[in-house]
Amino acid sequence: MVGIVIVSHSAKVAEGVVELCLQMAAENTHILAAGGMEDGGIGTDAFRIQSAIEEADTGDGVAVLADMGSGIMSAEVAIEMLDDDIKVRIADAPILEGAMGAAVASVTGADLDGVIEAAEEANGVSKLS
Repeated sequence: MVGIVIVSHSAKVAEGVVELCLQMAAENTHILAAGGMEDGGIGTDAFRIQSAIEEADTGDGVAVLADMGSGIMSAEVAIEMLDDDIKVRIADAPILEGAMGAAVASVTGADLDGVIEAAEEANGVSKLS
């Protein structure tokens, strides 16, 4: 199963996205929050993201969704710091809607490319009819 890491500048936001995803996907989904700083402050921490990627990996790869610019940069640094040969991709997707699509795709057996594609499909979803 593809793991998923949610990167946000706010620990509460990352945890909330994970909580919502677990309502749509199975409890055994490997989706982890990597939000905020170690001291509880706002920001992103490449070491926390690296740790979450390593924990989320089951051998099928890890999809990362981040809330904004420096979250992406911290995720890129975290990926560079990985010792293990973990397949990791960052999705170009809205964090909540993309994470929901990614979580459902992961639990239904999609590979890493499929999980990223499901996350990125959220870019074209209109909230208004």
